[in-house]
Amino acid sequence: MRPATADDAAAIKAVVFARSAWLEERGLPSWRNSAENLAEQAENSDGSMWLLVESGTGRVVGCTTVQQQAPPWGWTEQELAEPADYLYSTVTDPADRKHRPGTVIALWAVDRAARTGRTWVRRGCMFSGLVRYYETQGFQLLHEVQRSRNRVYLMARKAEMFRKLRSYVLTKRPQTVGPRPGTLHPDEDTSG
Repeated sequence: MRPATADDAAAIKAVVFARSAWLEERGLPSWRNSAENLAEQAENSDGSMWLLVESGTGRVVGCTTVQQQAPPWGWTEQELAEPADYLYSTVTDPADRKHRPGTVIALWAVDRAARTGRTWVRRGCMFSGLVRYYETQGFQLLHEVQRSRNRVYLMARKAEMFRKLRSYVLTKRPQTVGPRPGTLHPDEDTSG
């Protein structure tokens, strides 16, 4: 995992378009209309967009945006006061599905949050299928909020460190080294 830079915009768009085609083939809403906006997030000087890159080649496999600010709606005042990282716009290349890049990104975020003093990792989505998928990553559904035309599902997972994960997914600037991302099976014991 590494922070995105403006130079990554084209690779991010390629991942978004690949995921969009995969979703559209299944009759699901896609990210296609958001590709440009997501790619522009790579230019954030605060380094809030992170990339999962393939070891050796540097090929972008997925992206996520990590922030400490939640939308002010849907969370309780107590939840908003807790130190948490919020994942937004996680997109992965479907060609790498067998390596479970979305799970790798989620576990990296949970580990990173614990190592930076955060208590929680939170995320939201608008599709019940994603809720079920995120539950396989250890997230729990906390709130359902109706926002204009969309129902938003708000989820959280307690931050914790995964020592074994760090040998598979290393956070580096600017290049990631180590085994091919996604080789950590999500059912492996990744604690202590």
